[in-house]
Amino acid sequence: LDRRSSLVVHFSFSALQTIMATTVLTKALTSSPMKWAVGGWSFFIVENFILSENRTYLISNFGDDGYHIAYGTLSTAAMGSVLYGYFRKVKNAQPLLWSLNSPAPLGAKVFGFVCLSVGLGMASQIPPKVQMPVHFVGSNHNNDSGEISGMAPMSTADNAPKSQEEGWKVRCPFDFTDKKDTNSPVHGLERISRHPGLWSFGLLGLGNAFLVPSLPQRAWMAMPAMVAIVGGAHTDSRFRRGMGGTLSEEYDRVTSNVPFTAMLSGAQGNVMDVLKEFSGETKPLNALIAVGVSGLWVLRRGQGVKMPLR
Repeated sequence: LDRRSSLVVHFSFSALQTIMATTVLTKALTSSPMKWAVGGWSFFIVENFILSENRTYLISNFGDDGYHIAYGTLSTAAMGSVLYGYFRKVKNAQPLLWSLNSPAPLGAKVFGFVCLSVGLGMASQIPPKVQMPVHFVGSNHNNDSGEISGMAPMSTADNAPKSQEEGWKVRCPFDFTDKKDTNSPVHGLERISRHPGLWSFGLLGLGNAFLVPSLPQRAWMAMPAMVAIVGGAHTDSRFRRGMGGTLSEEYDRVTSNVPFTAMLSGAQGNVMDVLKEFSGETKPLNALIAVGVSGLWVLRRGQGVKMPLR
């Protein structure tokens, strides 16, 4: 009888805990801050979806200028609601996963660092390649053509001073040359996603979401990733139908919307070979700077919110 009673008490207590947790979660998801966190971004996604999907019809009835005026007005209103909601309703709003002035848990910092590094690393590939402003030039390299001097034809100018002597030389810290392989259907960031700009934005938001304790604030910061998922998929759908752009079957086959899906699934070939090719197509110093900045940001943001003294 005692054992049976203890089991009844145990299950009753567990059921009570489940009910209380469900009540708290429901209250949190239906709270005003959570509605503002999700609502503004949802409005932005929906109005973009509806207007772009009906682009041809709207332009034919209201003209190109009318379409873009409506698009710009609604998008501005949506983003205005997003910003108003964050600063007036969402930031540091309850419920909290940990205290505002407490450091973020280690797991949150790790996930945040990964997302920020990938997102900022993708964004770092857009500017020109960063390179060391000084480099060593060997005595066997010609300054103009890069030929090995020992292989050059003999001439009467052999005893003349070399155009570029051995030693350290100063160069531009940015390399503006474009080494894109036009024979390959994909190159660089295209291997990761068809929409690197959207996903860079989304991953930066997701990385910051891991570092804050406020549940509504986390939802607000994670919504750009939803914009990337829905917006990227809808853009692909329209382009496949020839609306506003094109998406060839080959390019569609070897790329993906969600980052790394095509690269790691074998759609671009052997995964190891693809990773090797990708490493040669990236700007390594740019990516290294992005990872370093991400690490410093996590260390700073992961310390918690410094509350003002009263």
